[in-house]
Amino acid sequence: MERILLLLARRTPVLLIFIRSNIYIVWGPRTPMRLALLLLMLAIPVLMASADGGPKVVCSTTVLGSIVRDLAGDSVEVEVIASPSICPGHYDARPSDAYAIAEADLILYHGIEPWVEELRTASGSRAPAVRITGGWNTPDSLKSMYINVSRTLDKYLGLNTSAKLDRCLRAIDETAEDLRRIAELKGFSGKPVVSMMFQADFLKFLGFRIVATFPPPEKVSAKLFDSIVRNASEGKAVLVVDNLQSGTEIGSRIASQVNAVEVALSNFPGSPPELGNMTQVMRWNAERLAEALSHAELRASVGESRSQAQIYEALAAILAVIAIVEAILILRRR
Repeated sequence: MERILLLLARRTPVLLIFIRSNIYIVWGPRTPMRLALLLLMLAIPVLMASADGGPKVVCSTTVLGSIVRDLAGDSVEVEVIASPSICPGHYDARPSDAYAIAEADLILYHGIEPWVEELRTASGSRAPAVRITGGWNTPDSLKSMYINVSRTLDKYLGLNTSAKLDRCLRAIDETAEDLRRIAELKGFSGKPVVSMMFQADFLKFLGFRIVATFPPPEKVSAKLFDSIVRNASEGKAVLVVDNLQSGTEIGSRIASQVNAVEVALSNFPGSPPELGNMTQVMRWNAERLAEALSHAELRASVGESRSQAQIYEALAAILAVIAIVEAILILRRR
């Protein structure tokens, strides 16, 4: 809730209004009364809008932030801490994050962010911090997360979001059907792939066959890398799927070793910036997979054509040698 502080400045001849976390209205004895009243009246709508901004919900990630916005809309103020371009477990908290936590009425986090409790302690916040567990990159897990967040908003802020929740759940079901259609049209079913572990559930939902998985880069030892490459080669992987927020170096190295196509999928709204929530992220990811698989199939077709050409060239060389030998034999008989 914004506070209005009226400060009397003895030598200030004009009315000044500063609006930030607090609102300061300052005037001096030489300020004309009509001007002061006029400017105060102009400030009232701003003050009312600030006061009616609703409770502040601080979310650790854009996944949670997008869900709160979908459910609560303008009835709450949402602030997201971690950038969508990096894994929240590796996010480096800033002093401004502690300030955001201090102003929160409710804090939502996944449980993979060690910095949340540190920020609460540093800020002295007494706002409830609620852990929203589970995954979010398949339609069913995303629906569970929407339901969980809706219940949390009702329990701690008294917000009834049931109507918007129903609409969101229907939208997720529609997205699931669209994803299944894309998977069938593009022939995802049974295609062998290597997956970064954070994208494995999504790939399984689409029908891909996962022949190997790998953890975040810092956990991939040389021995593990060799094992992944071996499984990928034996499984004839056509794609290596990276998680954008975890980096693409490991996936690119694996792909180069097994002659597969590397593709990076996102796990958070806002990366890329035009993706507003997880249903949009899922559709974007499916399109990236379709493009990558098309590339892999084209590469395989070109490789097959080259192999056939090499076979024909070898046969032609053999036939030429045979012809030469036969010609020599004929000449000797004469």
